[in-house]
Amino acid sequence: MSQWFEGLNLSKAIMFCQDWGGLIGLRLVAAYPDQFAGVIAGNTGLPVGAGSSAGFDAWLNLSQTIPQMPIGGLLNMGSTRDLSPEEVAAYDAPFPDESFKEGARQFPTLVPITPQHGSVPENLAAWKVLEAWTKPFITAFSDNDPVTKGGEAAFKTRIPGAAGQPHVILPGGHFLQEDSPNEIAALLDDLIGKTGDRPRP
Repeated sequence: MSQWFEGLNLSKAIMFCQDWGGLIGLRLVAAYPDQFAGVIAGNTGLPVGAGSSAGFDAWLNLSQTIPQMPIGGLLNMGSTRDLSPEEVAAYDAPFPDESFKEGARQFPTLVPITPQHGSVPENLAAWKVLEAWTKPFITAFSDNDPVTKGGEAAFKTRIPGAAGQPHVILPGGHFLQEDSPNEIAALLDDLIGKTGDRPRP
C-alpha cells in the first residue's frame, strides 16, 4: 500500500476516518504527514493496548460467537435511524454467505487492546507523529456510540492541531455517516475550502 500511496503524490489530502478507517488511516497520516492537509476523525481511535470499553468487549464477543453475521442488520443496529430494506440489502450484497464474512469477524480481534498485541509499537509510533501534528485535526464523534463514546478526548488533548477547531458531537450511533451525513459533508467541505486550492464562494 505504501508504494501505491506514495505514487499518488498528494500534498493537500483531507482524511476522514471512522471506525477501522481511523485505525488504518491515522497510521497512514503519521507515515506520510506531508501528503495531508487535515484530518476529521469520528468514532475511532488509535489504541495502544490500554484496555477497551464495555461496548467494544460486547462487540468482540458477538463477532466471535454469532453463528450467522447479518452485516446489513448490524449496520442498522449501529445507526440510530432505521435503514430502509434496500439499504440493508445493499450492505448485505457483498457477503452472499458466511464464507465472505471472515474479514468482518476477524477485524475486532485485530484491535490492540492488550499491551502484548503486535500493533501496539506501530500505534505508539503513530502517536508520536500525531502529537507533533499542527495542521487541522477535527473530531466529529456521535452522542450514542457505546464503542467509542468519549474517545474524542484523547485526540483533542494530545494533538496540537486540534486546538481551536470546530469539534462536534453529532446525533447518531456508531455508524454516524448514516445518521449525520450532511453534517459530516459540511465539515469536510469547510476544511477542504480552508486548506485546498478550491476558491470559496
